[in-house]
Amino acid sequence: MSIPKVLGIETEYGIVVAGAPDANPITTSSMLINAYISALSERVEWDFVDESPGVDARGFSLEGGSGIELDTHLVNAVLTNGARLYVDHAHPEYSSPECISPSQALLYDKAGEEIVIRAMMNAKRLLPKGQEIVAYKNNSDRKGNSYGCHENYLVDRSIPFQKVVAELVPFFVTRQVIIGAGKVGSEFPGKSASKVLFQLSQRADFFEEEVGLETTLKRPIINTRDEPHSDGQRFRRLHVILGDANLSETSTWLKLGLTAIVLAMIEDGFLEDLKIELADPVSSLREISWDPSLTQTVLLRDGRRLTALEIQQAYLEHAIEHAEHYGMSYLGNDFDGPALLAEWERILGALEDDSMRLADTLDWVAKWQVVQGYQQRHGADSQDPRLAAIDLQYHDMRPQKSLFRRLPMRRRLEDMTITTAVTNPPPDTRAYFRGTCLARFPGSIAAANWDSIIFDLGTDPLRRVPMMDPLRGTEGHVGELLRRVKSAAELVEALGS
Repeated sequence: MSIPKVLGIETEYGIVVAGAPDANPITTSSMLINAYISALSERVEWDFVDESPGVDARGFSLEGGSGIELDTHLVNAVLTNGARLYVDHAHPEYSSPECISPSQALLYDKAGEEIVIRAMMNAKRLLPKGQEIVAYKNNSDRKGNSYGCHENYLVDRSIPFQKVVAELVPFFVTRQVIIGAGKVGSEFPGKSASKVLFQLSQRADFFEEEVGLETTLKRPIINTRDEPHSDGQRFRRLHVILGDANLSETSTWLKLGLTAIVLAMIEDGFLEDLKIELADPVSSLREISWDPSLTQTVLLRDGRRLTALEIQQAYLEHAIEHAEHYGMSYLGNDFDGPALLAEWERILGALEDDSMRLADTLDWVAKWQVVQGYQQRHGADSQDPRLAAIDLQYHDMRPQKSLFRRLPMRRRLEDMTITTAVTNPPPDTRAYFRGTCLARFPGSIAAANWDSIIFDLGTDPLRRVPMMDPLRGTEGHVGELLRRVKSAAELVEALGS
């Protein structure tokens, strides 16, 4: 049986200073995050002890790491909702807490957006008149640089990694027809890309390999970084770097939920008869992205050609049958599973019939409709720079400037629920223990990370409390204890750490 799909999202935001275009992005990112953190009562730093970006899931570790530098000197904080807010190279990044279901992970991703909005408001008050920091939830600066929106999923360590790769790649390459954020034009070098007016994915142009360890150069469809942030004998953390940063609540929910469903099927050996293997996954990724008509076929190793919709339909049919045999309790609640299957089926049918029916649901369709409407009204050709400006404005995080917020998009969340998630952790993962400890005892915590908290009780030595199981440390496990104790010392003593 598949294990619970604990999951979450890490989002790097694009950033500029309006009124100061030459501002240093690292300094700007630090200013933005400090503007939010300085308004909090206490600040708890991130503990880097378990960071190991050079360990590869294929069974080896690169000497000296992967070439990925950890920015240990930049602002890096833990929040009371269990999340991490920090500077990642030249971008502000919000990493959501561990969540038990796709709906919950969507909620905490949206809480991250609210945190960024508050940070922008705080920072504006510190800058000279006429300047403000503007964040964009997108994936490209249109100068050849891409920044990520990474997903994380708990996977059974006993499943061979190559099996995960083989059965996941066709799904990853084709899921962009559902969860792409849309993009005007292409940044891929070559004459063929110059003919692309609009594509499904913000990220597709930037991938060069099927499998690999890198995240910023020679990006792979399947990332092999093996950093479980948990008991590595039992669990694997699948680190997914392929996806776009979504604003549509439905797109984010489907991105997380459908991927979790496919991973559960892989764990249960339910995709062994799927028999879909792409001849060239990297080229197929671009071919599908560059065709918003969704009629492009891609070559399989057995010589067949299928559309992305046909491949997605094959996964959906297996998912429906899998649910009948195994149930969907791995998604953490009783309602996400049936709702995801129904929405998957509805969306594939609508995309086959008329994709514009989903302009209130999917990011890429919503943006494409706006772009086409502008072209028709103003007679703009495909190279008109105003189209690229529309693309960027769609992702603007300023509520009064955001094009996305003006559109009649379907909602899955209430604003008050999002506001609550800004400061309160999810109750059903270890994030509850992390976030509640930070809220109750911030002055007694030296540092924290995903799988441990280091307490400073005023006496030597520091006390580390491990949290190696993402499903321990929940409100059900430790809620009563945390409400009962009056100090961090009493808590640590009760835990026997």
